[in-house]
Amino acid sequence: MNIVNPASGEIIVTINEDDSNSLGHKYLLLKSGQVLWGSGSLNERTAVLEKFYQLLDEQAVHLAGVLTEETGKPLQQSKNEINGARTRIRWMLDHAVQYLSEEIVTNGPDLKELISYEPLGVICNISAWNYPYLVGVNIFIPALLAGNAVMYKPSEYATLTGLEIEKLLKRAGVPDDVFQVAVGAKETGAHLLHMDFNGYFFTGSYQTGKYIYERVALKMVPCQLELGGKDPLYVADDVKDIAGIAAGTADGAFYNNGQSCCSVERIYVHEKVYDEYVDAFVKEVKSWKIGAPNEEGVYIAALTRKEQLGVLENQVKDALQKQAVLLTGGKTINRKGNYFEPTVLTEVNHSMKVMQEESFGPIIGIMKVKNDLEAIKLMQDTVYGLTASVYSESMERARQILAQIDSGTGYWNCCDRVSAGLPWSGRKHSGIGATLSHQGLRAFTKTKGWHLRS
Repeated sequence: MNIVNPASGEIIVTINEDDSNSLGHKYLLLKSGQVLWGSGSLNERTAVLEKFYQLLDEQAVHLAGVLTEETGKPLQQSKNEINGARTRIRWMLDHAVQYLSEEIVTNGPDLKELISYEPLGVICNISAWNYPYLVGVNIFIPALLAGNAVMYKPSEYATLTGLEIEKLLKRAGVPDDVFQVAVGAKETGAHLLHMDFNGYFFTGSYQTGKYIYERVALKMVPCQLELGGKDPLYVADDVKDIAGIAAGTADGAFYNNGQSCCSVERIYVHEKVYDEYVDAFVKEVKSWKIGAPNEEGVYIAALTRKEQLGVLENQVKDALQKQAVLLTGGKTINRKGNYFEPTVLTEVNHSMKVMQEESFGPIIGIMKVKNDLEAIKLMQDTVYGLTASVYSESMERARQILAQIDSGTGYWNCCDRVSAGLPWSGRKHSGIGATLSHQGLRAFTKTKGWHLRS
């Protein structure tokens, strides 16, 4: 399998993929090692992962370089991702005892009732390329803390980062028979679906997630899916700092080249502030530096997947054929690598692909609305349900709007952010189950109720 630098199109390295035999060997290793790891104390496991947390900091420069080389994201954004992952790990380490220890429900003189949280066993984590550290630690850190062994399959577009993660976990003290990396693309993933894991945790597209869910269902084991989104954002008429909001929401739409599950993917703006907002938004987008990901100050670098260039070109073409107005961008950049101009479209409507289908790239449609009711109707018009945002001077107004949107996360005066203490969950085609928060720690456990009568 060739690992390709998306910023240049050059092959970085060629590595061997796992086949059914090597995966079977790794699985048996994990099945054997999990028993000892899971029977150890939570404090011992926490101490090991504390070392991993420290190693991420010590190796951040090297890790960011590897991540940028194979995904094409700007180097500073790679560094930001590693720092963000450490923040999440810190929360998990600090709260593991609170949420994974036995709970006393009744503590009477004659009867004690307890809840214990036992590991699932050996879990399969099929991960994503857009944020391999941030997405990865949501799964393998709580899974290991809870006493599970992990088969970790990084995306084929982030394989080198997956192998770096494995190295650091092993250096931190995670046994070889507790964490293994499955190397490969689609065929490797298909092999994993035929194996007897005690849980499956996937991050990726709706189409692949649906395929996995259908095949795992017969196993009757937990299967969590973090899938895509078409996340809406509404700017109400009472906002004051329009230029500041335009800059912040542009970042929410285009950070990491728009390759975020919770990127802002469609924007609705009240007609009273529409013109001023659009002017400020386009000004912000035009100010960004486009270039190679290792260049100082670059904000827009290469898309990770070459195939996405065609998706974006098709969305622009479809919108323009339906009378949308192109304010900036709109085409693939003529240079080596996978570069697409940051693109802003107005006069859009919901007959256009750019307002209905996930873009996962540097493109946004901005639509004028008359009032909150129209905004709500349009925000609801999607098969996805990951996040939704409202910008307004009134928290009460924003919450009333967001309460009517079927999404796992609601934002007031912010967007495109994740907090370790809050559940990260999708609705409808955006997924099932939750990571992060106490729910995310306990997602990798099975509960047992204890009735203890003296």
